[in-house]
Amino acid sequence: MKITFMGAARTVSGSCYIIECAGKRFAVDCGLHQGNKEIEKRNWNFDDYDAKHLDFILITHAHIDHSGLLPAIVSKGFRNPIYCTAPTRDLMEIMLLDSAHIQEMEAEWSNRKRMRTGIQTVRALYSIADAENTIPLLATVEYDKVFEPAPGLRIKYKNAGHILGSAFIEIEYQQDGKTTRAVFSGDLGRPEQLIVEDPDDMEYADYVFIESTYGNRNHPDEEHSLDELAKAIDYSYGNGEKVVIPAFAVERSQQIIYSLFLLKKQGRLPADMPVYLDSPLAIRATEIFRKHPEFYDEQTQTFIENGEHPLDLPNLHFTESREQSQAINETKGPAIVISASGMANAGRIKHHLRHNLWRPGASVIFVGWQGVGTPGRKILGGAKKIRLFGEEVAIAAKVFTINAFSGHAGQDDLLSWLETMKGKPVKIMLVHGEAEVQKEFGKLIEERFGLEVHIPEYMEELELEPGRELAPVVDMAVARPRVDWNFLLQDSESLYKELRARVKDVENRPWVDQADLRDKLLDVNRHIIELISEM
Repeated sequence: MKITFMGAARTVSGSCYIIECAGKRFAVDCGLHQGNKEIEKRNWNFDDYDAKHLDFILITHAHIDHSGLLPAIVSKGFRNPIYCTAPTRDLMEIMLLDSAHIQEMEAEWSNRKRMRTGIQTVRALYSIADAENTIPLLATVEYDKVFEPAPGLRIKYKNAGHILGSAFIEIEYQQDGKTTRAVFSGDLGRPEQLIVEDPDDMEYADYVFIESTYGNRNHPDEEHSLDELAKAIDYSYGNGEKVVIPAFAVERSQQIIYSLFLLKKQGRLPADMPVYLDSPLAIRATEIFRKHPEFYDEQTQTFIENGEHPLDLPNLHFTESREQSQAINETKGPAIVISASGMANAGRIKHHLRHNLWRPGASVIFVGWQGVGTPGRKILGGAKKIRLFGEEVAIAAKVFTINAFSGHAGQDDLLSWLETMKGKPVKIMLVHGEAEVQKEFGKLIEERFGLEVHIPEYMEELELEPGRELAPVVDMAVARPRVDWNFLLQDSESLYKELRARVKDVENRPWVDQADLRDKLLDVNRHIIELISEM
């Protein structure tokens, strides 16, 4: 088995592993790279995927960092089956179309600006038509049922307990009379998580590719999270202000509604406090959740059998249109606003933050992982101000973090899932995590279980054969391009030297011109101060 790590290698996005075995070339996941500009450039490396020569794709779950590059691959000639569970199929349909709309809108917005300045225009990563062409390729599979997409290649989907329909994938193949088993965790959920059942146990494997998002910490329990949620609501309700919750449209938004349902049952949710789900995608996702009750956990099914649906609230309002969304911030008084995106880097949530971050009585609740460089990460990092829509917004609202809403397994949960591998000659590949977290988590696995741990690089190639030592092939210039700080600083210093040389001429210009240039220089200096504070 040969594997190429196309993403989620020392990062938490772009999950995709291209595998060559049993005479086939296929991928596990095909996610969008998200993060800084350098990481997002990877989305355009189409030649590396060689879409026309992929025989099929296995998708673990619907989140965009695991499925969001599919329309781009289809646009490059992929026409074969994309296997997934039924809920994943339904969720991907709405999520890929939504992602395509965002790609088109961002390209259009960028091109307007480029045309005004005479710069060459750009094209969208993929179009709505590309997403529409992807949907017919989705082929549904069931948990625990083996299927063979090729002779000698057996695939089984198991419940991962992360979001509705999520799976980890067992791949077993026979070659030259030898049987090899590899397990890809996808994203693993937490035990006792709302809505979905706990993750299944893993069977024996020769290689385990396990996510490590929270490999260095655990989550608080559900009751603690409900207390924190109630505290934030009480704080803003008492001040007549809003509770703003950046939340991913799929699973996280539904978990928050479920939690508010539990608070209502306990008498801890003010009866006159409206709740707005302000995300068209989250609204459609909630409808899909209702469509698949067979994937609910026992607690949720019991509530429904007793005539109570955890996704129902008397004061819950779905705001589909832009006008309805804008009206939320024009309405005075306390309210709970759940809106995407979960990292506050796109979508309607940015408008709600602009209207509420500067209000001392408001609160902002982060309920999931915040990527490096995102507004959410900056707010959690203690920033005093944040730039939204080109405007500096002061942060006076009270900021809460409730990690127990995370759909990802914590450190202890991940270790428990690996427990069955203890003492066996299995090799562990840490994927989908930040590098420093992975180092800490990998050391813990080695110490506790005595297992060999490897942390792959981006675009690394590995030949996997039981009993054979790992010999990764990595081009570090591709995996981690060197940043030439000396060149950058020398270039900056030369520009400032040129600026200083021109000051005498500027002093002779009209005062209005000088004031305009001064303001531009002050903006540059503000950016440098921000840069220094992050170093």
